[in-house]
Amino acid sequence: METTIQVEELTSGASGRIIPVFRRLRRSPASLHRSFIFLHSIILWILLLLPRRHHPSPGGSTVEKRRRRDEEDALRRRALAEDVGGGGCGGGCRWRTWLFFGTLRNALFCRSWVPASHQFRGIIIIIHGLNEHSGRYAPFARQLNSFSFGVFAMDWIGHGGSDGLHGYVPSLDQVVADTAAFLEKVKSENPGVPCFLYGHSTGGAVVLKAASYPHIEKMVEGVILTSPALRVKPAHPIVGAVAPIFSLVAPRYQFKGANKRGIPVSRDPAALVAKYSDPLVYTGPIRVRTGHEILRITSYLTRNFKSITVPFFVLHGTADRVTDPLASQELFDEAPSKFKDIKLYEGFLHDLLFEPEREEIAQDIIDWMLRRLGA
Repeated sequence: METTIQVEELTSGASGRIIPVFRRLRRSPASLHRSFIFLHSIILWILLLLPRRHHPSPGGSTVEKRRRRDEEDALRRRALAEDVGGGGCGGGCRWRTWLFFGTLRNALFCRSWVPASHQFRGIIIIIHGLNEHSGRYAPFARQLNSFSFGVFAMDWIGHGGSDGLHGYVPSLDQVVADTAAFLEKVKSENPGVPCFLYGHSTGGAVVLKAASYPHIEKMVEGVILTSPALRVKPAHPIVGAVAPIFSLVAPRYQFKGANKRGIPVSRDPAALVAKYSDPLVYTGPIRVRTGHEILRITSYLTRNFKSITVPFFVLHGTADRVTDPLASQELFDEAPSKFKDIKLYEGFLHDLLFEPEREEIAQDIIDWMLRRLGA
């Protein structure tokens, strides 16, 4: 009798939704043959997805229409983003939004929260996680302001108020390059002020890769990583084999089988409602290229833990089912950084800064930065 093997599902690495591609394989003498047949079927299906030649229509080509739709959607999201993140500042901080043009000249939506006195003890740059946006971090920013830290944040391409198809990341290396360029801009406008990089989930992977470059490491006092995406594996080796092909021929395609309910990312019900009712949070199935890019960057980082020398503080909930707290422990154990710390929160979930204990967690981050500046 055949036995069924349950295969762990592939996650997005940050949004908390499951992306099941291959749910089960059956063990039998013909399993290898069936795998080849299945792979062949996948390739044929991909070929069917390839764009076909069409005569130009009066309204423009298919590519032009898609570009216009993407631009219209980005403008709509940008208008919404303008109104997010400024509440609660009062007289204690100054808040503004602006556009920063990234390495490929894409318009990236940015926010800043700075103490009203404009006197900074330090600066922290926030790189949000997959599918969310920087406006969600306004309460964290205001807590940082109360300790005289200036806060600057950037929405990735395809996220929040930035250019691009919502939820689509053509290259995480591009996000890394945009993060580096944004850091350089902020540093040039605030000479002599110590600077930290903060990244959540896949944003943590972006920050860690950026800080692995010597010229970026020299620009920062350290990096803070919450629930970093450091070990994301495909559901089965076949997924890893076909992902590069999929990402080339159907990069924007969505896996329709995604679990709409997802898995909990916070123990605070109100925080979950706020996240998944936010129109600036992408709630659709993960796009093929985006998923492939997550596999690429996490694989690169896992292979290079022993080359990480930047000072860092990694925080992770032990009950996180989106990213792996054991991978954070492995980073801490293997990285040769001379100034490094880790804190594991027993029973906490993925979105640490949206847990009921969010203020205490934010204070742990502030205390670490203060110790780092004192060192």
